[in-house]
Amino acid sequence: MQQIRMILQLLGRKLSERRIAGELQLSRNTVKQYRERLQASGQSYEQLQALSDEALDRLVYATSQQRKPDVRRSDFEQRTKYFVAELGRTGVTLQLLWEEYRKECPDGYEYSRFCELFSHHRLLEQATMHFSYKPAEMMMVDFAGDMLSYLDRETGAEVKCVVFVAVLPYSGYSYAIALRDGSQPSVIEALNACLSWFEGVPYCLKCDNMKTAVTKSCRYEPVFTDTLQQWALHNSIALTAARVRKPKDKAPVESEVNFIYQRVYARLRNETFYSLNGLNNRITNLLNEYMCRPFQKKESCRRDRFLSEEKPLLQPLPAMPYELKHRVTAKVQKNYHILLGENTTYYSVPYQYIGKNVIAVYDSATVEIYDQHTRIAIHKRIYKAHTYSTEKQHMPEKHQHYAEQQGWDPQYFRTWAKNTGPFTAQYIGHMLDARHFTEQTYKGCLGVLRLKTAYGTARLEAACCRALQGGKYNYGIVNNILQNNLDKQPVQPGLFDIPQHENIRGAEAYQ
Repeated sequence: MQQIRMILQLLGRKLSERRIAGELQLSRNTVKQYRERLQASGQSYEQLQALSDEALDRLVYATSQQRKPDVRRSDFEQRTKYFVAELGRTGVTLQLLWEEYRKECPDGYEYSRFCELFSHHRLLEQATMHFSYKPAEMMMVDFAGDMLSYLDRETGAEVKCVVFVAVLPYSGYSYAIALRDGSQPSVIEALNACLSWFEGVPYCLKCDNMKTAVTKSCRYEPVFTDTLQQWALHNSIALTAARVRKPKDKAPVESEVNFIYQRVYARLRNETFYSLNGLNNRITNLLNEYMCRPFQKKESCRRDRFLSEEKPLLQPLPAMPYELKHRVTAKVQKNYHILLGENTTYYSVPYQYIGKNVIAVYDSATVEIYDQHTRIAIHKRIYKAHTYSTEKQHMPEKHQHYAEQQGWDPQYFRTWAKNTGPFTAQYIGHMLDARHFTEQTYKGCLGVLRLKTAYGTARLEAACCRALQGGKYNYGIVNNILQNNLDKQPVQPGLFDIPQHENIRGAEAYQ
């Protein structure tokens, strides 16, 4: 348009076509064609100068010949949807589609041009849109496709863990945590950890259509689970979901998952962990490094942008984090335990409730057991299948004694004897050292120490003092002393000495 306006200006000065062509470095025929089109409009040069670029363009090129439509190109464009659909089927290739296309259209494109046009069509389909996000407006969450793992010290088995990722799209500030599984309690635990990491609550949460969050997927009004709605209400946050099979609806968190692979997964590939907490502590350390890493094409880093521009606009955290509690009814078994079917774990209650129905209320951390409105037991939640959590006070008395026996060791008896008296402690020490297999002396030690119940501490001390004069150490000796009241008699010197006899050699025979 600038060139055409210069031609109009020079024509208005009544310069010749030859001179105009020389000044603008155009051919004389080009100038002549423009002059004829402008004069054909019937307007003066001053009026033409006043027209807009769009109007002048229509005027100058109105008489230009339009290109004839390309029949082959139009036919190809009509077939592209079919080609795209067929490529999704097993074994179908572009070569096969081209061969079928040439059978139907013998004058159609050759294979190279066919591939070029199809690639251009796919490129147009992959056009992306830029979205702008406001600070503190939204948090996006997703699960990483790949898992992390740790080794169970007891079994040596590898335990796979899903990884939950959350990101604030405006600043790019993100969080990741490894979970035991993708169940609803674990998701709620991860969401609470996210808000704690951000130290505030955004106004909206966007997720995909995972079963733990959405019960009925819909493009316009998805239905969320009651638990997630309760969590959102507790934290004053709105819920939205991406369209089904439209990952670009939450592109920031999809990109963040790839960054987590590069900045976290890659660093952990040669490291071994033995607990979920150890794994998550390492993830947190790597996340801190990643969040402080400077942007490549921007100033500052994710943490600085979050702290300065986004964190002040977040809603405050609630006074207490949301706790997901489940309520189930269970019958107390003969072993005074109830079964929690979610993880196939067992929790004890007082044995007096055997055969009764009780109510178990549990979350990710604790299990509380109620008889109507009275709490009768509380346990720390365990996740290893077929594991028992047993409180000693829940057992019958006989079972408590047996449980104590299962935990016997030399230190247990030494401590008990020391609390009784010095002679008892000395005697028990000799009993423990009398056998190569110390376990064989445990019941004898238990018998000696229980004599205190029948005879009292003073008499047991006196009996052990008397028994220490001999060279054997067992339960029978102390018991006989107490039964015969020998502990009340003074210890005679030489009572346990070997008498002198001509047939018995002394120490001098072995000099």
